Amino acid sequence: MAQSGTKIAGVRETRKGATIYKTNERPGTRAQVKYVRVSAYKAREVLDLIRGKHVADADEILEFVERDIAIIIRKALASAVANATNNDGQDPEALFVSACYADEGPTLKRWRPRARGRATRIRKRTCHITIIVSRLDGETLRIRAERDARSGRTGGGTAARASRRSRVAKSRQAEGHTHDHDHDHDHDHDHDHDDEVLDTEVEVEVDEVEVDAADEAPETEAVAEEAAEDEAPEAEADEAAEPEAAAETDEKDND
Repeated sequence: MAQSGTKIAGVRETRKGATIYKTNERPGTRAQVKYVRVSAYKAREVLDLIRGKHVADADEILEFVERDIAIIIRKALASAVANATNNDGQDPEALFVSACYADEGPTLKRWRPRARGRATRIRKRTCHITIIVSRLDGETLRIRAERDARSGRTGGGTAARASRRSRVAKSRQAEGHTHDHDHDHDHDHDHDHDDEVLDTEVEVEVDEVEVDAADEAPETEAVAEEAAEDEAPEAEADEAAEPEAAAETDEKDND
């Protein structure tokens, strides 16, 4: 077995039963992203924020960092946690970022034309990002569990996110039920309002009919009075003409 120094970084067994001794490297499970099209300087600024943090805290930090490189680093962190869980059988709730660094990769050289026929060099930097996660010691895990218990959390990391997702789902379901209830209530209220409007329109029509009948009644009475006045002189004239006709008839009989 080849060793570098006196410390073995770790031992891992493959699926075929072979034993692999990790030497001359930092202990833990790693994930590496190569040839990232960003300078190592910019990547190190974000890596400094998560070094030594619990994987759950590091993931939350990377989620809200306003740098594009944070998206790639977050994916690398998730890959390292998955490697530790699936390959090394580690508990994802007991992992922390033991090391993270960015090495410079090859530089792509391009040219830009400038004044007077000159050209300036454009350097497109690349880097290799490495994240190593390891298991926390027992004392740190106990302190973290007590802190989570005091704060009312059920657990950190995946368990906390699952609990938060379930609470959010219940809240949205309750809001949806309340919205449906309010919609039904508003719909019933609209129906009641429509019925009231119809009743009001019917009452208005009845009032208009009554007003029209009341307006027509005086007109009818006036027409009847005029007709009676017109018939009265004619009747008086007939009465006056009857004695004259009778007198003429008597005179003819005498002759």
